Amino acid sequence: MANARLSTGRTIAAHAILITYTLIALFPAFVVVINSFKSRKAIFADPLALPSLNNFDLVGYETVMKQGDFFAYFQNSLIVTVASLFFVLLFGAMAAFALSEYRFKGNTLMGLYLALGIMIPIRLGTVAILELMVAGGLVNTLTALVLVYTAQGLPLAVFILSEFMKTVSDDLKNAGRIDGLSEYAIFFTLVLPLVRPAMATVAVFSMIPIWNDLWFPLILAPAEETKTVTLGSQVFIGQFVTNWNAVLAALSLAILPVLVLYLIFSRQLIRGITAGAVK
Repeated sequence: MANARLSTGRTIAAHAILITYTLIALFPAFVVVINSFKSRKAIFADPLALPSLNNFDLVGYETVMKQGDFFAYFQNSLIVTVASLFFVLLFGAMAAFALSEYRFKGNTLMGLYLALGIMIPIRLGTVAILELMVAGGLVNTLTALVLVYTAQGLPLAVFILSEFMKTVSDDLKNAGRIDGLSEYAIFFTLVLPLVRPAMATVAVFSMIPIWNDLWFPLILAPAEETKTVTLGSQVFIGQFVTNWNAVLAALSLAILPVLVLYLIFSRQLIRGITAGAVK
């Protein structure tokens, strides 16, 4: 009886902590969204109040649609994010499979070298990256952003996926080899389907920094035709006057794709995070 009460108490405490954390995490987004539907005066008068008939205003969204090519910015962000995720997952999974499946001289050293990419920010190499892109004629192209974000996401992808690859049964892979499958066929048809939760985890953790990044679009692709949503939103932020209605509206619209992608990957993400926690 005492154990049951203790277990119930722990469950309630755990749920309370999770609910509190969720509210804290969602609160900034909630404030941004509700204020995007209010007039400028109402935003500063009471930023936490919900929109009402007296202060409801869509001027921010109207400004976003009229000033600047927001849909082009949106499209650029989507192309860069999806392409970067594709290459991060593909190359990361292939490298993780090689490191976990094959034992060769320098295997451990290679894994540690890739792990350094998680600890060392890629922005430290901004000058060298810019020189490389200038030499390759890739400045003001979406290709430059895709290359940088792929390099940025690979270390974490290899680190996470390699651990999941080790849990795949050797008997399954050996059975595939006996049946005459090539290593590529084993990788794509046997291993990848079993590590989908891990790939969803990598996708979510890699997607958000790419979508929200301002640094590399500002340096590598500041041209009007290659601007991303984050960079395009800066047009509403002036040195002396900031159009907060437009800024909040742009941020609210920028939240939608991330939310949709998260909902798509959520089930696999939860499975990936909790895998290994319960045996």
